[in-house]
Amino acid sequence: MIKTTRRLQDSGLVASFQNSCGLFAIDGGERISRTDPYRYNKTNHNAAPENTGYKYQECFNGCKNRNSRPKYVVKNYFLYYLFRVGAALGQEVFYISFLPCTHWNLDPFLCRRLVNMWAVVMYIGQVSKDVLKWPRPYSPPVVKLETRVDAEYGMPSTHAMAATSIFFTLLLSTKDRYQYPFELGLMAASLLSTLVCLSRLYTGMHTVLDVVCGALISAVLMTVTFPLWDTFDHLQLTSPLSPIVAVVLPFLLSYFYPRLDHYSTTRGDTTIILGAGAGCSVGYWANYQLGETYEPEGGFPIPIPAPTLDMAVYSFARFLVGILSLVITRQVVKSLSLRVLCFWLKVSTKDAEARQRVEIEVPSKFVTYFAIGFTNTVLVHKAFIFLGLF
Repeated sequence: MIKTTRRLQDSGLVASFQNSCGLFAIDGGERISRTDPYRYNKTNHNAAPENTGYKYQECFNGCKNRNSRPKYVVKNYFLYYLFRVGAALGQEVFYISFLPCTHWNLDPFLCRRLVNMWAVVMYIGQVSKDVLKWPRPYSPPVVKLETRVDAEYGMPSTHAMAATSIFFTLLLSTKDRYQYPFELGLMAASLLSTLVCLSRLYTGMHTVLDVVCGALISAVLMTVTFPLWDTFDHLQLTSPLSPIVAVVLPFLLSYFYPRLDHYSTTRGDTTIILGAGAGCSVGYWANYQLGETYEPEGGFPIPIPAPTLDMAVYSFARFLVGILSLVITRQVVKSLSLRVLCFWLKVSTKDAEARQRVEIEVPSKFVTYFAIGFTNTVLVHKAFIFLGLF
């Protein structure tokens, strides 16, 4: 068992997968020691890689250029772009487009289920990373195609966790609500989850063990919580305590996130997720109290309507208006919250180190993304009605 675990955690196994997919490292790039890997941190290009538990030393070839990346050659561009797209399915750009679009153009019920599971799974995954503190694959032999999250720990893969939870939550939430072949949905969920998981190996960001554990943890969480989904949904919409719990609990979980001896982006990312989830939860509660759930009516399961040109135009228009609303909300609330907090604590808004302090970063990001979640679920629909798009 121990031998198998070590094998699955081996960076060489990741490199072998990359080679089999036509991605090869070539000489001339930055050399990174297997016992002393340099971790690139986007927030501080000159920061030492403290979160790996290692200290920076010279590269194998004696270079000290911290901004260069290992060079590589791509011999299979189909797989290159396929896995890059797969990796994007687990990134912020996917969350801020797919989840709101599900609410605006499909079914708010589905979005509610997706956001709830996404927030739970991502919080557990992010905390696990900073508790276990297992490093990412070493380069060389692995080629790293991403930089931002390279400064974080690797176990478990939150991409694998999020993909598994989102696609299978969507499957389980639609099987009794819409008429479609369940086998087809199961195949689609499995293929998309597998694509995201394999993309984490292809991009060199996780070991096989990271990915397998991420998918398994997500599967266990879904299995345990699935019988409670309907009960939680009812309490979330009807309980007078729902908005209080939805705000206080996520904020406390963000503020008392496990502390490290250095700055890590995981706390901020987790706060963003919990803040957005809290905003959506309060928004859904408010919509239910106002009798404006915007959900399909009729006996379930209902047939999926055939797409038409008018439907596509209205959906695209709603998407543009919605995304624009979220972007404006983010910019306004982020600026105001930072100014208020920095004024209160008597620090400059341009002080990057001060903005990383927990008493500034957590409230600012939580309030900003709470506003985004609330705008997504409540205010955007008001705009749709005003513009005649709903």
